[in-house]
Amino acid sequence: MTTHSSPKQQSLMPPSRLRKALRAAGHHLSPVVQVGKEGVTPAVMKQLDEALLAHELVKVKVGAESPEDRFEAAARVAAGPGMRLAQLLGRTMLVYRKHPRKPKFEPAAREAAKAPARRQPPKTRRAQGTRQPWRR
Repeated sequence: MTTHSSPKQQSLMPPSRLRKALRAAGHHLSPVVQVGKEGVTPAVMKQLDEALLAHELVKVKVGAESPEDRFEAAARVAAGPGMRLAQLLGRTMLVYRKHPRKPKFEPAAREAAKAPARRQPPKTRRAQGTRQPWRR
C-alpha cells in the first residue's frame, strides 16, 4: 500500500466506483454525529457505531471548538472497526461501514455471482449471411 504525503489522503479510502457512489449518496445527507469540544471520545465512537448500524453512510461534523484538527479526527474515526472515510470536505466527514445484513452500496458476493449474464442480441438474417426473400 502506498503512503501518501497529504494528511487528507492518508485516511481516505482509495478511489473507486464505490467511493464515487458513496460521495454521491452522501451529498444530500445532514450531519448525524458531531465531534465537540472534547474531540473524538469513546462516546462519540459509540454514537457513530450506532448511526452506521442504522444508516450505513453517515456524515460527521467536527466542531470548531474541537481540540483535534479535522485530519486527526478523520484518522481516529477511520481507525474504528470497519469504518472507512469516503470524503473529507472542510470540517465534514463522510463515514461508511458495510451493513452486516443488508448492504445498500456493496452487493453481497453471492448476489453478484447470481447476476444474470448479458443476453446476446438476436441474430438477423443479414448477420447470418442469408439473402432476403425479396432480393434475387
